[in-house]
Parts: sequence; C-alpha cells; structure tokens
Amino acid sequence: MASNMLSPDYVPSDDEDFMNSMMQEFFQQRLTEWKNELVHGSGQTLQNMQSSSGQAADVGDRASVESERAFELRTRDRERKLISKIDDALRRIKTGDYGYCEDTGEPIGVRRLIARPIATLSIESQEHHERMEKTHRDG
Repeated sequence: MASNMLSPDYVPSDDEDFMNSMMQEFFQQRLTEWKNELVHGSGQTLQNMQSSSGQAADVGDRASVESERAFELRTRDRERKLISKIDDALRRIKTGDYGYCEDTGEPIGVRRLIARPIATLSIESQEHHERMEKTHRDG
C-alpha cells in the first residue's frame, strides 16, 4: 500500500467496498499517526520527570510533585495500553481482519471505525458485551 494513493481529503464512506485498499491505507495512516503522537508524548513525560527529579523544598511542594508524577504515570500506562491496541489494529490491517467484528465477522461500520479506529466489535456486539458486564456486575 503506497501512502501516496490517498488524496488528503479522502474519508471512507459506506458507499464504497468495505475495507478496499484506500480504506485500509486511510486507517493505517490514521493509526500510525495516533501511535506516533502517543510515543512522542511519552518521551516528553520521561524528559519532564527526569528534569523535575530534584527534591522540592517543602513538604507541600513534594506532595504536589509526587501527585503530578503519579498522574503522569497513570496516563502513560493508559497510553501504553492504547499503543498496544493500535499495534493490534495495524496487525489486523496486514492480515485482512481489520474492520470486522471479532464476535460476528460482520463489518464494524465505517463511522464507528473513524470514531474509534481500534474498535474490534460492532456497535451491536459492544452493547451486548456491556449489557453482559452490567448483568454480572449487578447480579
């Protein structure tokens, strides 16, 4: 898939063949850009944490620094998990499985994939899973 085959204003639609080569290229580019942003952001966090590693003068400042550090680490952990999901999605594009529901094998839908490019379930399957989780949680 050559990245020059997409026009900058191309947006996949339900009117074209699902997961044709342009659509695959669109999602591959989108996922790769998202991953690059996350990786860059985590590099910035490490730099910030290393540069602010000096001890703060008073207890209040130290507590504030520790609180910020814990928040940054939680954020980075979420981003690390997201990068893993992005890598999985990129792998599914290569294998031809991207865009199809893990439960039913049916197309997930272009609008849902644009909104959440790492989706692995159709809206119907996602809602079913959420209902089942709620039932088990509340039961």
